[in-house]
Amino acid sequence: MRDARWSELLRQANAGDRAAYVAFLKEISPVLRGVIKARSGGRPEESEDILQNVLIAIHEKRHTWRDTEPVTAWLYAITRYKTVDALRKLGRNQTAAFDGEESDVVDDSVIDPTAARDLEQLLGQLDDTAATIVRQIKLQGLTAEEVGAQLNMTPGAVRVSLHRAMTRLSATVHDDETEMAKQKAPT
Repeated sequence: MRDARWSELLRQANAGDRAAYVAFLKEISPVLRGVIKARSGGRPEESEDILQNVLIAIHEKRHTWRDTEPVTAWLYAITRYKTVDALRKLGRNQTAAFDGEESDVVDDSVIDPTAARDLEQLLGQLDDTAATIVRQIKLQGLTAEEVGAQLNMTPGAVRVSLHRAMTRLSATVHDDETEMAKQKAPT
């Protein structure tokens, strides 16, 4: 329901409706702020800076959104990339002292809504057996022996299949990152 509302607001905004654009930004900001805080370790000052960069990117790129596709996926992708960029610039090893304020603790219940979709897209590039092995061992914590018994495979064959699947997934992610870097490079 939220996606349909946001899509309509952005459609109207792209057609020149300023009030729809203001409403769109007001509605997406708290949600994106939560995603950013979850991904960035919950540092409020950095999260707000990242949110501003995300909102600027949305403004600059709003013409690239295809109104036949879900706006939330488009928004979360921009948010994810801008957050990763900001964290790389800041350095991931910074620490913050805990001053006893509960509001400074990251809410682990906020999950990046694109993570499950991204994972399923990656696993969709594997054959069914390899995807099942990755899900059961890496996500569910089963052993190679347990998975082998379910799939009528030896534990050694399961481990080999897992290693090959993880190698393919790693190569796919690396290729995607390389492609994104090429697209970002100034021409």
